[in-house]
Amino acid sequence: MKKIGFVDFYLSEWHANNYPKWIAQANEVLGTDYQVAYAWAELDVSPRDGVTTVQWCEKYGATPCATLRELCEKSDVILVLAPSDPDKHLPYAKQVLPFGKPTYIDKTFAPDTATAREIFSLAQKYGTPLFSSSALRYATELDEIAGSRRLAVTGSGHSAEEYIVHQAEMVVKTLQTGAKKVRAMQMGLLSVFEVAYDDDRAATMTFSPNALPFTLLAEGGEKPRWRQVKSDFFAALLQDILRFYETATVSFDLAQTVEVMAMREAALTAYNTPGEWVALS
Repeated sequence: MKKIGFVDFYLSEWHANNYPKWIAQANEVLGTDYQVAYAWAELDVSPRDGVTTVQWCEKYGATPCATLRELCEKSDVILVLAPSDPDKHLPYAKQVLPFGKPTYIDKTFAPDTATAREIFSLAQKYGTPLFSSSALRYATELDEIAGSRRLAVTGSGHSAEEYIVHQAEMVVKTLQTGAKKVRAMQMGLLSVFEVAYDDDRAATMTFSPNALPFTLLAEGGEKPRWRQVKSDFFAALLQDILRFYETATVSFDLAQTVEVMAMREAALTAYNTPGEWVALS
């Protein structure tokens, strides 16, 4: 059995509460044997439901660690969570990555592009296998539109700051890297982000708080192809995380993660300056 260490700002949040069962399911599919064995959280009490680190560990069969260093020493591989607090990822990465153990960092990878590059530089310095992704990269509906040059996606969440990353991930997976600038238009509760390239590629990302399903509309022959995302993308994500732990290799070009962060950063800036083009950093 290989031991996963969970690192979080606070445990008992949606990702930490669901990943253990998905890891077990991924083990069955892949024939692997990974278990959430250790956990550490900066905050002992979850602000979401009041559950403590010890209580969370008792529920999920993990051992709480007194320090992040202890977790890193005892774990075979590491999973950094804090999905709603990307500003925590660099401080955690500075402590985790020197151990050289395969590390996955949950979405949103970083609060801005410069921080994303700094985290990857740390991983390179210590020779630590590292990757991050929105789970929406693993929606099988995206495989059906591979090669498309124009794409419109929609999605929701309680804020664009936390959830626009999912749409950016779908755009970058489909259109690859090379986006140049983003412009936003506000229509009541709808925010439409136009993504511009130097060639014939183009994309839009439409966001509305807790109102729109994840959908995609792509060019395709005589008529466009529309899909609502209904595939089990979280199951596919966890399978790829375990495959990464096994092989220490990432299944896509990490330059795409940097571009996702740059697209997100430009979109959030454009959100506050509607109608103005914002260049990707």
